[in-house]
Amino acid sequence: MNHRSNELEGTDWETRYQNGDTPWDKGVAAPPLVDFLTRYQIRGRVLVPGSGPGHDVRILASHGASATGLDLSDTAIHQALNSPRVAGEIHERGNLFALPSSWSGRFDWVVEHTCFCAIDPDRRADYVHAITGVLKPGGELFAIFYLNPEADQGPPFGITKEEIGRLFDPKFELLEEWVPMQAFSGRKGRELCQLRRRNS
Repeated sequence: MNHRSNELEGTDWETRYQNGDTPWDKGVAAPPLVDFLTRYQIRGRVLVPGSGPGHDVRILASHGASATGLDLSDTAIHQALNSPRVAGEIHERGNLFALPSSWSGRFDWVVEHTCFCAIDPDRRADYVHAITGVLKPGGELFAIFYLNPEADQGPPFGITKEEIGRLFDPKFELLEEWVPMQAFSGRKGRELCQLRRRNS
């Protein structure tokens, strides 16, 4: 992927990965996801958009899912592919907003951690449209939303609970939500987890 196609999404993610300018990468899976997997089973085909080096993909696969990480950055995908692998772990370079038709209805789950907060807020409706399209009817979404990042300007971009509802309620039933007790340093109390099901 060239830099031009990266910049279409508002940030040159490839250059940031090449320069090691990746403060969101903590080297391990997101603590709220780790905690979620102690209480819930995520099985079947799972998409992790904006997966970076693949930490969330790897833990999902280690719990029995067929987990696909999707990222714009060739370097991020290279890092994921060169990390210790587990069965059921897949990494693909691509654009969530320009997926081939073969991805339609392909997944049982979407696991959201760092993608939604990284995109331009003007594209949030496009994000909802994209993940609705890749999920099977009745497919589920586990999302870790970043409510109020410390940074004055994004990415990451914060969001209110009310805006989450306006965006997702028309397409997804809210099953459960909670403020995660486990979080990366600096994020405690700043995140909101939601479990949703795509409307049939």
